[in-house]
Amino acid sequence: MHEAPYVLDGLLDHGTSLDIVEHYTDTGGATDHVFALCAMLGFRFCPRLRDFPDRRLASVAAPANYSGIASLFGKRIKAEVIREHWDEVLRLVASLKAGHVAPSTMLRKLAAYERQNQVDLALQEVGRIERTFFMLDWLESPELRRRCQTGLNKSEQRHVLTQAICTFRQGRMIDRTHEALQYRASGLNLVIAAIVYWNSTYIADAVRHLAASSKTVPPELLAHSSPVGWEHIAFSGDFLWDRAAERVKRKPLNIVGNALAL
Repeated sequence: MHEAPYVLDGLLDHGTSLDIVEHYTDTGGATDHVFALCAMLGFRFCPRLRDFPDRRLASVAAPANYSGIASLFGKRIKAEVIREHWDEVLRLVASLKAGHVAPSTMLRKLAAYERQNQVDLALQEVGRIERTFFMLDWLESPELRRRCQTGLNKSEQRHVLTQAICTFRQGRMIDRTHEALQYRASGLNLVIAAIVYWNSTYIADAVRHLAASSKTVPPELLAHSSPVGWEHIAFSGDFLWDRAAERVKRKPLNIVGNALAL
């Protein structure tokens, strides 16, 4: 199943105190519908489009009006469809914002009509406009391209950690009920959060140790450090929670020559 509709589910119902402003994804998470809804819900959507050279810009006026770059444009925006169904689009966005319906559910229902639903078409046209704005920003801003690539690298590193942890039954969730999936996904997120917390605290210790040793870590380099490493963690064996709870003192840093290990 296409992952794009579930991007919106995660943005609206992530269960944290994070104030998400910008969201990065790859081509699989990008559709014109997601472009439209992200913009109307207050998120900056920044996908890395694999087929960027094959995509076309969209315009309200005829492409022939843009002499010299007319070949970069595709079909014109159906502005009359947007105007006619704008109130319905706003009601749809308000329902999503209020949490009355999940975005993935609503998008699947709109796409299930035998003939294309006009609200779905209006939403798609709005998305084409937002995608055009994004493509122009992407072409003009090297900083946007770097920021998107950095964000994707972090999320992919987190996915690899998830795969390393979820090895039971080859990483498959056999129980298909919604409650069982939520239970197992929540447990997986808890383990990941524990690893990130552990690494973050010891990275801070390592930075303080370097500062005490007159080896200052430049902030611009520290910003690229990531707490999503697991080479030092054993995922197999027995977890002795009682014994771990009795530990009062933190483990010391492993300092070998000029190398630090958590």
